[in-house]
Amino acid sequence: MASYGITVPFDVPLAEHRSWYEELELLGYQEVWSSEADGTDAFTPLALAAAWAPSLRLGTAIVPAFTRGPATLAQSVAAMTEAAPGRFAVGVGTSSDVIVERWNGLAFDRPYQRVRDTVRFLRAALGGDRVDEQYETFTVRGFRLGRRPAQVPPILVAALRPGMLRLAGREGDGAIINWLSADDVRQVVPEVGPGKEIVCRIFVCPSEDSDAVRAAGRRLIASYLTVPVYAAFHHWLGRGEDLAPMWEAWRAGDRRGAAEAVPDRVVDQLIVHGSPEECRAAIDRYVANGVTTTCPAVLPLAGVDARQAIRQLAPRR
Repeated sequence: MASYGITVPFDVPLAEHRSWYEELELLGYQEVWSSEADGTDAFTPLALAAAWAPSLRLGTAIVPAFTRGPATLAQSVAAMTEAAPGRFAVGVGTSSDVIVERWNGLAFDRPYQRVRDTVRFLRAALGGDRVDEQYETFTVRGFRLGRRPAQVPPILVAALRPGMLRLAGREGDGAIINWLSADDVRQVVPEVGPGKEIVCRIFVCPSEDSDAVRAAGRRLIASYLTVPVYAAFHHWLGRGEDLAPMWEAWRAGDRRGAAEAVPDRVVDQLIVHGSPEECRAAIDRYVANGVTTTCPAVLPLAGVDARQAIRQLAPRR
């Protein structure tokens, strides 16, 4: 049976999140999953939720494997596990060259190996081992957590193409997937393998103003799917022909032209929109195709009020 969550933080200051978290519990949401790009870090919103909403499961989707040292990452994960015993999961992934290199000044080198090594290190460190290991992408000498969590939390891997999806199934407890349609799920999930958690961030805008949603959605898609890791993902999914004009315009420096080149059908595939009931039915199709945990990200486009949208999209009781 699927578990229903929502993406945090919301578009209000973190100090104002308490009433939002409390309402999520009343509405029947079971989980909140954070992200980390150019806004808050992944852990702080969840630390607040741990205190303010004690029934919610918490997860990071995702923490980049590059932007924290191994020991610091293990400490953050252990602290969240201690703050929310039995209800925290950590999702790690490559992030992108934009975030890792351009924004953090780090080499985006051997991303697959970095994520693999991070998962292996976290399992050892969170399990209480003294880690003295030369991994392929980093070395840790003599580290042991001073506050070992009572249990190792689930470790999930953010994955796009087959290599990382298989890593998520082989060495992780599941996969976190993103920027794909409900139909794409049928192509992605078998690569992970059976019996694994599949967490999916789904971009949702409960509005029947299709023109406004598509206009804003084209800009959002152009800003994301021109990043090399996402471009390669959508080539693999079979959208190369649909997205080729967008990629060509972007390479030429024509940002407006790139957005305008995104076909309506691609927006409709990747951004769930329509009436609240239509959106809920679309989210259910992700579940029917193999997603075990949904974490919609509400897009406040076309005049949509985010809090009202969260109420409209609440799980059916």
